[in-house]
Amino acid sequence: MKKFVRFMNDESGATAIEYGLIAAAMGLMLVVVMPILATAVSGVFGQLKSGLDNM
Repeated sequence: MKKFVRFMNDESGATAIEYGLIAAAMGLMLVVVMPILATAVSGVFGQLKSGLDNM
């Protein structure tokens, strides 16, 4: 019975689950943000190329 009570009070696995949820949320945010960021960076480099071509 003591082992069961100790098992029920053990919270060490909760930390791993929380880190997993944080990693999953960050991955999802990267999937959402990367296309937007890629378009913006591509535009900046396109303008830079145009500026250098006109020199």
